[in-house]
Amino acid sequence: MTTTLYTAKDFILLSLPLNSKPAHLANDDRLISAQLDTDTWLKESLIQGKAYVTNFEIPEFKIGSLDSLLVESEELSKIDGQIHTSINKIIDILSQFNEAGTNDYTTIPINNMPIPEYLENFQWQSRKFKLDKSIKELIQIISNESSQLDLDVRSTFADYNTAKSNLTAAERKQTGDLSVRSLHDIVKPKDFILNSEHLTTLLIAVPKSLQKSFESSYERLSANVVPGSASILSRDSEFLLYNVHLFKKNVPDFITNCREKKFIPRDFNYSEELIEQLKQEHDSAASLEQSLRIQLIRLAKTAYVDIFINWFHIKALRVFVESVLRYGLPPHFNSKIIAVPPKFLSKCKSELLDSFGYLGGNAFVKDKKGKIDKGDTSLHQYASLVDTEYEPFVIYTITL
Repeated sequence: MTTTLYTAKDFILLSLPLNSKPAHLANDDRLISAQLDTDTWLKESLIQGKAYVTNFEIPEFKIGSLDSLLVESEELSKIDGQIHTSINKIIDILSQFNEAGTNDYTTIPINNMPIPEYLENFQWQSRKFKLDKSIKELIQIISNESSQLDLDVRSTFADYNTAKSNLTAAERKQTGDLSVRSLHDIVKPKDFILNSEHLTTLLIAVPKSLQKSFESSYERLSANVVPGSASILSRDSEFLLYNVHLFKKNVPDFITNCREKKFIPRDFNYSEELIEQLKQEHDSAASLEQSLRIQLIRLAKTAYVDIFINWFHIKALRVFVESVLRYGLPPHFNSKIIAVPPKFLSKCKSELLDSFGYLGGNAFVKDKKGKIDKGDTSLHQYASLVDTEYEPFVIYTITL
């Protein structure tokens, strides 16, 4: 079922004792003699052969004490969740730039191959994560690298958001209506009285509905307004922009009376230097936003690949550690990765529980789904301490 490998969104990491067999095979000598072993059953009978099953190759690691394995099991669980969160964060970032597509995990290749192929052909990177190191050291190396990559992406993302906000503010000045937008690219020197000791020019944004009111009244809004000086410099769907010449000493009265009549004075002093500065600020904001966007996308894609690889190495360590804790030594296990067709995850897990649930023994009473029954009266005061999600064998589900 190779097709399933590429259409599956759910994958199961499964580890069983090397000599274990499905419950219905373990007690049937005829079936065993027909060589219907666990591998064959998984490939041909699990959900009627619809799953894609392949070996999940895990090397042997340096094993310490039982106490150290228990501590490492808890640490691996925590780091597994942290790295998964980092991956989801990167996917969210890339999605903002349409860089992740709709099928988030499977659109970015890992080591130049689609993710399903990477999972199918997973191999421990012994040159990077050397097997002469202890499990504790390997966990620390993978965790530190993943944390640093996550920090780099988040820091660059924060820088990008700041640059984007600055660009948005600069663009708002260019794209708003005439009552709020920057006017540096609209007005010209000829629109102003410049270098005069007594006269100045004001810019007024007038709602179109008040055009006649303004034109008939502006000369009386204060003393010393130059008659007939108002002219339309620009217009948009909502406003007209006028310039008006008057004496500097009468500017406060003129502005106050404009506001009373709902005409909007624009605070703008013509300056070639200021206009050039505003243009440069916008260009600089646009350039920085583009530069950081490119940098962020490149970094996020690279970090995604490295963190995903680290995540799967953590998965491999979890499978190994949990298998040793469950099944003991020597560490020889039958580990598989199972690609599950869409909508078959529950059925697949149910069939695995039916076939290998016996590996959990009879320590706890279980319900029909194979889960530990907290209502078991024999647990007494220990009921709250029992993990009801405990599975009778090593199994992890990955949803892409």
